Amino acid sequence: MAVQKPSHTFTKIHLKALRTNSFHILLLLSFTVFINTFSYAQDLPKSTEPIKPKPQSETTTIKIDSVINPIPENIVESDSIVNDSIPLKKEFLKDIVNYKAKDYVSINQRLQKIFLYNEAEVYYGDMEIKSGTIVIDYSKNLVYAGRLKDSAGNYTQAPVFKQGENVVEPDSIIFNTESKKALIFNSRTEQSGGTIIAELTKKENDSVYFIQNGKFTTSENLDDPEYYFLMRKAKVVPGKKVVTGLTNLFIYDVPTPIGLPFAYFPMSKKQTSGVIFPSFGEQNDRGYFLQNGGYYFAISDYFDLATLGDYYTNGSYGLRLESNYAVRYKFRGNLSFRYENLLNGERGFPGFTQNTIYNLRWTHSQDAKSNPNSRFSASVNLGSSTYYQQSINQLNIPNSQNNTLSSSVSYSKTFQGEPQVNMSLTATHSQNTNTEIINMTLPTFQGSVSRVFPFEPKTGSKKGIIQNINFQYNVRAENRIQTTDSLFFKKEMFDDARVGAKHSIPIATNFKAFKYFSISASANFEENWTLNTINKYHDEINDEIITEDLNGFDRFYTYNFSANIGTTIYGLFDFEKEGKDPKIKAIRHVMRPSISYNINPAFDQYYDSFEIIDANGTTREEYTRFQGSIFGAPSNQFSSSLGFSLGNNFEAKVRDKDSTATEPKKIILLNNLNFSSSYNFAADSLKFSSVKVTGGTQILNDKMSINFGAELDPYALDNNNRRIDKFNINNGGSLFRLTSANINMSYTLSSKSFDGNDKSNDTAINESLRSGGRADDLFGRPEDFADKRLTDDDGKEKDEKPIDLYNYKIPWNLRLAYAVNYTNRIRQNEISSHSLMFSGDVELSPRWSVGASSGYDFKNKGFTLTQLRFERDLLSWRMNFSWVPFGTYGSWNFFIGIKSSLLKDLKYDKRRQRDQQL
Repeated sequence: MAVQKPSHTFTKIHLKALRTNSFHILLLLSFTVFINTFSYAQDLPKSTEPIKPKPQSETTTIKIDSVINPIPENIVESDSIVNDSIPLKKEFLKDIVNYKAKDYVSINQRLQKIFLYNEAEVYYGDMEIKSGTIVIDYSKNLVYAGRLKDSAGNYTQAPVFKQGENVVEPDSIIFNTESKKALIFNSRTEQSGGTIIAELTKKENDSVYFIQNGKFTTSENLDDPEYYFLMRKAKVVPGKKVVTGLTNLFIYDVPTPIGLPFAYFPMSKKQTSGVIFPSFGEQNDRGYFLQNGGYYFAISDYFDLATLGDYYTNGSYGLRLESNYAVRYKFRGNLSFRYENLLNGERGFPGFTQNTIYNLRWTHSQDAKSNPNSRFSASVNLGSSTYYQQSINQLNIPNSQNNTLSSSVSYSKTFQGEPQVNMSLTATHSQNTNTEIINMTLPTFQGSVSRVFPFEPKTGSKKGIIQNINFQYNVRAENRIQTTDSLFFKKEMFDDARVGAKHSIPIATNFKAFKYFSISASANFEENWTLNTINKYHDEINDEIITEDLNGFDRFYTYNFSANIGTTIYGLFDFEKEGKDPKIKAIRHVMRPSISYNINPAFDQYYDSFEIIDANGTTREEYTRFQGSIFGAPSNQFSSSLGFSLGNNFEAKVRDKDSTATEPKKIILLNNLNFSSSYNFAADSLKFSSVKVTGGTQILNDKMSINFGAELDPYALDNNNRRIDKFNINNGGSLFRLTSANINMSYTLSSKSFDGNDKSNDTAINESLRSGGRADDLFGRPEDFADKRLTDDDGKEKDEKPIDLYNYKIPWNLRLAYAVNYTNRIRQNEISSHSLMFSGDVELSPRWSVGASSGYDFKNKGFTLTQLRFERDLLSWRMNFSWVPFGTYGSWNFFIGIKSSLLKDLKYDKRRQRDQQL
């Protein structure tokens, strides 16, 4: 027997509702349960041979009478009242309602309404209503919100209805808490930069609104918008689109014939792909045209692409690709490619020409924090030399004056350690647009090892000539190509490539002498490798010198020595006297004289010679096989020269105009005034070089910059205007002969300069610099009125508040540049160039400004490239007019359009492009 589980017993006895009047009976039964649980039955002794049962089969068959019914199952019947067909009534409010009001909150149980008055607020789920008065009718599941009327009869505290991210500002609203539908009267809803003003709006659900007699505008003055599109009936999907039927443009409530039978306004908050509407017009020699039309591809959040095209009825066409990309904290850049196929004249007639021009621009910058040890950057501007001069859809007038296009793509890597190793790969491009000569390096490799001080102490600073000895290793390898515009991107451009490498090991040291003198000495060892050498010989038959180009590895090494000693001398001229307070208190003069000595040995071992036999006899001509190599040829002239230089700086201390200032004001008189010359001990004649003078300063609160230079020759000229080994003073002249001089001045001033708030728009300047232009608008301002990136958004500071009365200080700005060059090397005694350039803008009224960029060439007696600019701010619209009145680039451009990027395709753009130039 096994132990009997007590659970069954307890279930039957202890958990049953006992009904007894005797405590003893209950105790006896409990004791019986206890004994049965923990007691064992007695077992019989096992026999040696167990008695096995004898199986017998039963042959009797028992039949069940069909009359006997089977035992019925127990069926539990449920009450029919439980499954009632009448549904329970839903609750009025399925969420918590929070409400408050400033004056009072009244609950009327009889009317089943809640009244809230003055600054009332109701919060229910994701719905929020703020209004002057709110009535909640919970018998009809409605919420009413409206304005309050003050004692003067003016309405205040208009409702603000917010659900999710959608905000509606109506005059009144009726909202159904059960169906989530609403009727909104005289509402204002902002949608992705635009505003919809509707007389009646029906809110169908969280994502669909139906409006009647709605106005769509981007104006800031919603009470009296200067323009709007009247939509009779429209469907609004917040954050996505607005679809309307008949709509037309109203300007100051005056209808215009500009309209459409139906319209679609995209309202996406993210960038989306779409069609770019072109501008149209007519050109004299190419017929009618469509310009700047295409498609915008919103590829991802990091990359986009705009394809634009032009077409002219004479067959000319253009294609442009514009792309911007950026990855935060890593890199950003933009890419632009422009191609134009220009046809001039008619096919089959004399004078017909066809010309293709192109331009590629690419800028890439890397965030310095993304990878401190490596960096990749690009600044590319290459293409046809005549692109900026011939392009028929190029409004960047300043770039037409560029003489050079340049590009650079580089990658650098730093290997940390001791010593540190740096390497870089750079591809460069330089193109002269006048000569159409292109110089490229594909690529340039540079490597260097940081300076090593073999004798530096383990602790403390380095002192003395020995401890400051240092050396480093540099290598530069180039594949240099020179070609022309016509051979660019063709295999012929690689025929004259030059390949070479230069290794250099500079060894230097520096130390102090006599406490005030700084002395430095250095030796530089260079080894040049080249794959391009030459061989020269004289062809006696044709009597000419033949130069053969040889391809193969060759090398040469050079070395030189130099030393320099310099010091700094301070002088102070004090004008202060006891009892007097002069305006100029002191003048400080700082001089930095230095003397340098250089030795460049002659490397005659790399020079060969050949004989030339002619009628005058036999002559011998020397040459080096390294002539024309990529890093130059070794010199066969010994040079031992002594150089002199003197740098000066002048400052003054003046009495400050501010009487509360305790210290005098310091101003700069001359930023620098430098003199330099040299004497060559190894030269046979003309041992002195010309004295070069350079200087510069800034005056007028650093608004005017002045730079000047001159070259003084101590030697005289003979009758053939050649230098002779005779001093000019000994030839009846002055001590020095002025051979050249130049002065450049630039001045920038504006009305904001006097209030310390001088700020300018750098967007157009950056566009000019990206194309290789100037960092100012003296040659004109880059303008593409359809491209809002080149103009200010508002033309005013964001924190500037509009005022009713115009400021009596008319805003203005002025930029001047003056340059003059004098040449007298061979007694020309002439002004080689003399010009004045200026640019300025004046704001005649708060919304009307004019500007001009021009210049005058005093030598050629004529005006330089001139551009006149007119701009009118029409609140939500802008109007611009740019005019080049005369010259090669004579043209004009008129534009009027909406400022908002949402409706930037609603514009009128008219151009008169410059005539064909031969």
